[in-house]
Amino acid sequence: MTEKLLGPLRTRSWPERWLTRVLGAALSGAAYLLCLPWDLRNRPGATGSITETTSVTVLGAVLLGVALLLLAAYLGRRDALAWPLLLVAGPPAALMYISFHSHPEPPDAAVWPLTWAFFTLVVAAGVLIATAVARQYRAADWASSPGSGDSWDSSDEALSLARWW
Repeated sequence: MTEKLLGPLRTRSWPERWLTRVLGAALSGAAYLLCLPWDLRNRPGATGSITETTSVTVLGAVLLGVALLLLAAYLGRRDALAWPLLLVAGPPAALMYISFHSHPEPPDAAVWPLTWAFFTLVVAAGVLIATAVARQYRAADWASSPGSGDSWDSSDEALSLARWW
């Protein structure tokens, strides 16, 4: 059972590979929706106050970060390098864009495009780092596992994008 959950996706059947990828994207989107509020705009702390507060909590942001890093590490260990970036960073970036775009602000105060771009880059960088770290452990485990006649080398990784199907 461990081999099925932690082994490379390239050795699995086509439906199993895509089911794992779709589940990863769904978990990434669900983590975003559970940890952050839908309306991310700042609002006054009290009626008539000039001090603004955010609806995002530190606990929610930390939980989202941990969930996305764990998901990126898992998918990075099992799949090609591009997939975790698309599956883990893509859904939160899309949901954040929709959230910012669905709450229009006055034209002079619309800083959401810059905010969206910054946080999308932060999430993508975290996913790539977690994926790279997980891939370091992957090569050692798969090369030393009994019965794995093929280990990943640089030529396999270069051709991994051609093995999507």
